[in-house]
Amino acid sequence: KMLQRVLCTVLFMGALPSLAEVSQGHISVVLLGATGDLAKKYLWQGLFQLYMDQVSSGHSFTFHGAALTALEPGQRLMFDVLKKLACPPDVSPNRCAVLKDQFLKLSQYHQLKTAENYTVLNREIETLLRQEGLKEAGRIFYFSVPPFAYTEIARHINSSCRPPPGAWLRVVLEKPFGHDLESAQQLAAELISFFKEEEMYRVDHYLGKQAIAHILPFRDQNRHFLDPIWNRHHVERVEIVLKETVDAKGRTSFYEQYGVIRDVLQNHLTEALMFLTMELPANMSRAEEVLQSKLQAFQSLRGLEKNSAVLGQYQAYASQVQEELQKAQDYISTTPTFAGVLIHSDSLRWEGVPFLLTSGKALDERVGYVRVLFKNRAYCTQSETLRDAQHSQCKAKQIIFYIGHGALNTPAVLVSRNLFRPVMPEGSWREAVGRSDLHIFGQPLSDYYVYSPVKERDAYSVLISNIYHARKDFFITTENLLASWGFWTPLLDSISHQPLRLYPGGVENQHLLDFEMVSGEVAFTLAEPVELLNPNRLMPSDYRTIQSKFRQSPLVSAWSEELISQLASDIEKTASRTVAQSGQFHLALSGGSSPVVLFQRLARHHYAFPWKHTHIWLVDERCVPLTDTESNFFSLHSHLLQNVRVPYFNVHPMPVHLNQRLCVEEDGGTEMYAKEIMALVANASFDLVLLGVGTDGHTASLFPRSENGLEGAQTVVLTESPVKPHQRMSLSLPLINKARQVFVLVLGKGKHDITTLLSRVGHEPRKWPISGVSPSSGQLVWYVDYEALLG
Repeated sequence: KMLQRVLCTVLFMGALPSLAEVSQGHISVVLLGATGDLAKKYLWQGLFQLYMDQVSSGHSFTFHGAALTALEPGQRLMFDVLKKLACPPDVSPNRCAVLKDQFLKLSQYHQLKTAENYTVLNREIETLLRQEGLKEAGRIFYFSVPPFAYTEIARHINSSCRPPPGAWLRVVLEKPFGHDLESAQQLAAELISFFKEEEMYRVDHYLGKQAIAHILPFRDQNRHFLDPIWNRHHVERVEIVLKETVDAKGRTSFYEQYGVIRDVLQNHLTEALMFLTMELPANMSRAEEVLQSKLQAFQSLRGLEKNSAVLGQYQAYASQVQEELQKAQDYISTTPTFAGVLIHSDSLRWEGVPFLLTSGKALDERVGYVRVLFKNRAYCTQSETLRDAQHSQCKAKQIIFYIGHGALNTPAVLVSRNLFRPVMPEGSWREAVGRSDLHIFGQPLSDYYVYSPVKERDAYSVLISNIYHARKDFFITTENLLASWGFWTPLLDSISHQPLRLYPGGVENQHLLDFEMVSGEVAFTLAEPVELLNPNRLMPSDYRTIQSKFRQSPLVSAWSEELISQLASDIEKTASRTVAQSGQFHLALSGGSSPVVLFQRLARHHYAFPWKHTHIWLVDERCVPLTDTESNFFSLHSHLLQNVRVPYFNVHPMPVHLNQRLCVEEDGGTEMYAKEIMALVANASFDLVLLGVGTDGHTASLFPRSENGLEGAQTVVLTESPVKPHQRMSLSLPLINKARQVFVLVLGKGKHDITTLLSRVGHEPRKWPISGVSPSSGQLVWYVDYEALLG
C-alpha cells in the first residue's frame, strides 16, 4: 500500500521513533490552482517544507494538486514543478532525495472542473484512507485561484468534499478579498454561507515575513523595557514602508483595478500597523484574544480624509496601460502607483503620534521596514569624540523591523544601543555582528543591537505551517477584513479623481516624492516640475488668451493648487489693508468641500495674517450640532481655527442649536445672528465674503426657487436644501451684496457645466442664485480653476 511504503521508508531513514506513534490521523492537502504562478513559485515549496517539518509528527499526508487543466497535461505541468523542489541547506543530500521522492509519491493531480469532479475526489480520499486503515484528521483546501472562482468552488467543497464528522476543514484564501467595503462584504457573505469562520484562513503573506511575524513576540518578550516607552509620550513617529524598484508592466490589468493602496497599504502595511498599535493581550497564545485586540486597534483609528494621502504615478505607466489594455492614446489613468498616507490613532496610548504608511513602484530601491523612532530629549554638552558613541543619548533612538532586501538584504530586528539590549528567542534569532561600513538611517550598524533569523524561511512556508497548527492569529478574520475596508474605503472614494504627482521612476525621482506632515495632513514638499506633467494635459501657458473677466467681473484662473495659493494671498492682503485702515477685519466664510484646501493653506503658510484683529463669520450652516462632522463650523474649526490664533470672542458660529433644538423658527436663531452682525459689523457690510457655487447654481445655502433669502429685507434666513441635511441657515442675497468684496471659488471638473452655463446667463437669481451676487458698492472677483473653466 502506498502510504505504508512511504512510512516504512521514512522510518528506515530514522525520521520516526516507532510505528505506534503514527496514529494521529491523515491530512489531505488540496491545492487548487496547482499549475499557476503562485503555486510554482511558493506554494508547492511551502507544502514540501511542511512535509519535511511534520513527517515525524504522527500525521500522514497526501497532496492533491488540482486545476481546470485536463488530466495528462495538468499532471505533466505539476510534476515539472515538483521535480524542482529544494531542501534547506541543513538537510543532507541523501535525506533530501528520499524526502523529495516520498513527497512526489504522495502527490497526485486532479482536474476539478465540475461538481462530479469534487465528488470523485472525495471518493478517492475516502477509498485511500479505508484501504490504508487510517482515520481522517482533516483536509486543507488552498484556493490559489482568482476570487471570482471562490463561490463556485466553496459550493462544491461544502456539498460533496467535506471531511467526515470529527475531522477538521481548513480553507485557505488568497487576496484580493474584495475591492472596497461593499464588495468585501458581498464576498464574505457568500463564503460564510458555505464555511464556518474558524474554517477560513485568509492569507496576507506579509504576516509570514519573519520580521513582521516577530513584532508581537518582540513586544511581548520585551514588555519590561517597552511598557514605559511604547506610547505617545516617547514615540515621535512610526514609518511602515515597502518600496519596489519594479514597475507594473505586465500586470497593468490587475493594477488598473487595484492600485497601490488596495494592493499593499490596505493589507500588508495595515497588518503591520495593527501589530504595532494593538494592546497586548495578557495571554499571547490565545488567538481569539490577539484577534480581539487587533479589532479594537482598528476601531481606534481616526478616519482618513483626502488630505491624509499624497499620490503619484510613474511616468511610463500611462503608456504601459494604453499598450497592454489597448486603450486610446488620450486615455488618462487615475490609478496611483505611489502613496504616502498619514494615519492617526485616537487611542490613549497613541493619540497624536503620526503613523506614515508608504509604498510605491518604480522607486529608487527595493526595501521594506517598520521603523519606530523615539523622541530624544537629551542635549549632550560633551563632544561626540569624548563619549561612547554607540551608547550616546544624543543619537537617534529607534527600533526597526527590517523586512528584507535593501542594505541588509536579510530580515532583521535592530534596536538602538542607547535604548536597551532586547530579549530575543535564542533558538530562532541570533545576534549579528554590526558592520561599521553599513549605515541604516544615517547611523552605522554598530550603533544597533542587530538580530537576524537563525534560519531564513519563506513567508509561505511560515504561513502553511501556521495553517497546519491552526494559528488563526496569523490570518485575517472576516471581522478584521471588513474593519480594514471600512477604514480605507472612504479615502479610496475621495481620491478616485485626485490628480497624481507624476515621477520619472528610479533614482531620477530624487526629492520629487518627499512629503511633509502639517496640521495632521500630508503634502508634497516640492512643487511638481512642469516638464513632468502629462503632455496630454494643457499647460498654464496654453491659457494666456483666456478672458480676464467672467460675468463682467474680474477672473483669476490657474491650476487648483496655484489658484488656492493666489486666493489665500489675496485674502491676507485684503485683511492686512483693512486692519490698517479700520483696526478690524470681518470675514464671512462658506461651508462645503471647496474651501477646505484654502483653510489649510491659510493655516500653514500665512503666519503674517492679522488673525488677532479678524472676526470670523459663517455665510451658511447646516442644521446639525456644531460638533457634528456635517457642520460647516466643525470643518472650519478642524482645518483652520484650531491652527491659528483667532480670539475666542471673534469667532461667530451661526446659532442653529438653541433650546436643545435645531433651526426651529420660534427660537429666533436668524434674528439673533442678524442682531450680532448689526452690532459688530459697520453698516452690516462685511469686508470680505467667500462664496462657492453648487452644480445647480446655489451659493451659500440659497437654492434655486428658494422661498427665503433671494430678496426682501431679511438678512439671515432659514432655507431648505434638496440634499441632507435639508434644513440650513444662510446669509441672504441682499446682505451678501452689501459686502465690500465678494470672492467666489469654483474648483474641479464637476463644476465645468455650471461654469459654462453661468458664463451665458444673465441676472436670474430665482433659477441660479449665484447669478444674483452683485455687490452694490463693492467688488466681485471669480477664482475658477482650469478644470472648472475648461473641463
